[in-house]
Amino acid sequence: MLIAIVVVAVVVMYVIIAYNSLVSLKNKVDNGWHQIETQLQRRYDLIPNLVETVKGYAKHEKELLENITNQRSRIADANSVSEKAAVDNAVTSTLKSIFAVAENYPDLKASQNFRELQTELANTENKIAFARQFYNDTVTYFNTAIEVFPKNIIANVLNFSKREYFETSEPETKKAPDVNF
Repeated sequence: MLIAIVVVAVVVMYVIIAYNSLVSLKNKVDNGWHQIETQLQRRYDLIPNLVETVKGYAKHEKELLENITNQRSRIADANSVSEKAAVDNAVTSTLKSIFAVAENYPDLKASQNFRELQTELANTENKIAFARQFYNDTVTYFNTAIEVFPKNIIANVLNFSKREYFETSEPETKKAPDVNF
């Protein structure tokens, strides 16, 4: 009888420990996602300033400026990780175009405001990259934890499910942005 009680106690303790570790990992994944969203929002907050600065110098680049504004507004409609990643890819690509256009306007490139915005965006891109890496690393730990035996049994019973990675799908968005001063 005593052996049965000890075995049940050990199993219950393991379930509690496994559950707590899964909850901890789930919370780390959620935190990682919120860090990405924070940095993306920082980027999207900088975009109107960039657009206004470029507008003053490149009036006939209206289509490009409208495109970046439209891309920025799409983020509110994105709900899943893959949808936000797709919007992020589009914004990154459009930002590259804006910086390429800036090459044609020496006065714009020389503008202190434009240079400061480029620096802020470059810093933000670095923070986004770090947040993505942290999130994806955490997703890897979480997904592994819910797939390995015997935690997979507990994860299935308690409805823990795999999380999606934040990935770029288009080859051109995997290239580093070209920022020239």
